[in-house]
Amino acid sequence: MKNKLLGVIGGLGPMATVYFMELVVKMTDAASDQENLDMILYNLPSIPDRTGYILGNSDKNPLPLMIAAGRELERQKAACIAMPCVTAHYFHRELQSALKIPVINGVYETVCCLKRKNIKRVGLMATDGTIRSNLLSRELDNAGLVPVIPSGERQKDIMHLIYENVKAGKPPEMDRFERVRRELLDCGVEAITLACTELSLIKRDRYIGGGFIDVLEVLARESVIRCGKRLRAEYNEPILTERSAYDANKYPGISGANRSAFAG
Repeated sequence: MKNKLLGVIGGLGPMATVYFMELVVKMTDAASDQENLDMILYNLPSIPDRTGYILGNSDKNPLPLMIAAGRELERQKAACIAMPCVTAHYFHRELQSALKIPVINGVYETVCCLKRKNIKRVGLMATDGTIRSNLLSRELDNAGLVPVIPSGERQKDIMHLIYENVKAGKPPEMDRFERVRRELLDCGVEAITLACTELSLIKRDRYIGGGFIDVLEVLARESVIRCGKRLRAEYNEPILTERSAYDANKYPGISGANRSAFAG
């Protein structure tokens, strides 16, 4: 397969974009600089907040700037586009209809991974925009999987972690993360999606427990494949984060692996 140029609409947020690029490099089976994937990145943190617009709290539509960036990437001969922001996938259909090149749908690809692993019941950790728009829930429903959404109080914990901690450049309050994780596990989920790239950064830096699948990692993996590069062997199949002995004893239904290629 001919090697292809990857376009990235980034900055949503900026640190998650940096991590996405790191993941692409880590996943590519490259023995030299020249064997890595060519990318053009538009780092655009000035794009308005996606959740605020989706929920009607802002009249600043992020889509026009996303389309403008996509058209520039198209003009520069990108073969496909990745958006390292899960909530931005709310605009995927409109963005794709405005462009001639494929925009990778990380949400859809994540659901495909869960389906291949025979996961049936999936916990969601995501922004209010992703939750209330049913962005991920709809894809799970269409695949015959059951989405499990956190309670109102636990969803507040998730939003605090995303906006008040990670986006603000502060350490994550892991007690909040743990409360959400325990609630979802107690609801009998077999896996939990990290469906916000700020949550991916928490997983990168902290041990978060077992049974998580990270949409950002799925997106990075798919980007390598779409652009004609070989994956390193440990990334041939997405692997859920490793479960602890405690999880294995208390939550025997939760999926995991003896070792994790996606443990960060």
